[in-house]
Amino acid sequence: MALAEKEKHKTYMLNFYDCIGLVYSSKNQIEKALENFTKALELAIADGDLDREASIYLNLGNLYSRNNDFTMELDYYIKALTILEKTDDKRKNQVKILTNISNIHLFFGNRERALYYIDKAKPLTKTLFDEMLIYYHLGYIYEEIEQKIENFQKAYEMAAEIKEKGFVASCLNELAYCYSVSGDYDMAMEYTQMALPMCEELGDLRLIYDINLRMMSVYGLQGNWKATDVAASKVLDIDSTFTEYTFEILHHLIKSNIYLENKDKAVTFLEKLHDLVNEDQKYGNIQELLAEMEVKYETEKKDMQIASLEKERKLYFWLGIAGVLLALALSFVLLQMIRIRRKERRLIASEALREGEIGERVRIAEDLHDRLGGSLSAVKIGLKNAESLQIISDKIDACMKEVREITNNVMPRSLRLFGMKGALEDFCTQFSNLQFHFFGDDARIKDNLEYTVYCCARELVNNAQKHAGASTVNLQLVQSRKHVSLTVQDDGCGFDERTVVRGDGLQNIRNRIASSRGRMDVVSAPGKGTETVIELSM
Repeated sequence: MALAEKEKHKTYMLNFYDCIGLVYSSKNQIEKALENFTKALELAIADGDLDREASIYLNLGNLYSRNNDFTMELDYYIKALTILEKTDDKRKNQVKILTNISNIHLFFGNRERALYYIDKAKPLTKTLFDEMLIYYHLGYIYEEIEQKIENFQKAYEMAAEIKEKGFVASCLNELAYCYSVSGDYDMAMEYTQMALPMCEELGDLRLIYDINLRMMSVYGLQGNWKATDVAASKVLDIDSTFTEYTFEILHHLIKSNIYLENKDKAVTFLEKLHDLVNEDQKYGNIQELLAEMEVKYETEKKDMQIASLEKERKLYFWLGIAGVLLALALSFVLLQMIRIRRKERRLIASEALREGEIGERVRIAEDLHDRLGGSLSAVKIGLKNAESLQIISDKIDACMKEVREITNNVMPRSLRLFGMKGALEDFCTQFSNLQFHFFGDDARIKDNLEYTVYCCARELVNNAQKHAGASTVNLQLVQSRKHVSLTVQDDGCGFDERTVVRGDGLQNIRNRIASSRGRMDVVSAPGKGTETVIELSM
């Protein structure tokens, strides 16, 4: 490197900076990796090397992906795609970028959009590596365990054939997850033990972290508490910048040390978990991440709407001038202006919806703090009072159950797996006075529409239970090929629509419906209950 700089050989310097950046990236040394990638990028731009410029943008996107910085990740992927459009070989690296963008959408729960980008990548495959990437990402997208195993197995075989050790290890890790979910713990452990030496040979801290995390989970499922404690401790010590699974790791450490009768260690890890829950900045980060997820989930659609709106504004401006000379065109121009106003209102409603949902997530974070903090304090007292291991273990499990229940409100697992009908059936089991009726085609629709229907139903039912004092609530879902209709009817106290002060909950529902181009009708009167009907088009 020193010789290349001395001789000012730009090509060698570019190659060195790029390679050094990749090494630091694999070791999760973000600042040093960023420093070297930036130097390589400057040289590529100065040299007019579009292929290398796009490749470095891809590396920068991957770098931010490792730390879940989705805004920067997506920004660099889009820059890389834009550069590739100017090159002779437009297919080069496009499969990598498109599959990575697909993975971002998958993270936000938008499987339909994730598959869209995979379908865009398929015609561009030209190497075994490209095909391997397609199967690898399909393994994440499909929900059925059999389909996951089939795709990860194909990706594993291709990665092994072309000697891509990083992907071989990743595929083994995902196969281990699939078999642990299916209950085949021996097969799951076999795959993790195959992957671990590969990760250590590569020196990739993220892969080492993921494999040890998987081993920790499998040992916990097997009830091998000594091995669980060792694996969890190793994961916790790997790198402090990997924080997304800290709750789960501390849970395994507390539980394993309770069963191993290591009271002092259990108390130590319990205090760490308690500090984590009470750390104000942590909740700020959680809120910021959830808000960012919601924004990113709708970014592409909003950009398209705004771009379309700007084009129409310019077009109708010139039509307005022409309308001064052509009176017959005036009515047409007015009609189009009304359409623009409607689109503006929908955009405003979308922004209001996003702000409302950020508020909901703040309440979720506060709920996590209030409910879990007290539960952890009770466990800590129980440990110090030497209660039985089973009682303390049950309390720990209850704490984690509360975490999962609260975080499940962001995107219910039943909604992702079974759609609106299954999620609403599951939700209705919480109330003895709630009846659910379904009519029509039980088919999956767009993720954002399913989420909208579920959130509206949950809010309306909670209003009936908490504020209306209803003894009976009926929830009805009607689904056809083109429309979805949701009706919530209760026999509660009702209200006068002319004088009632509308709360945030009802306004959030109206914003959701407006952003989805639907409509909502509410019929209520004092003492006669309330009926709300929501209709959405697909």
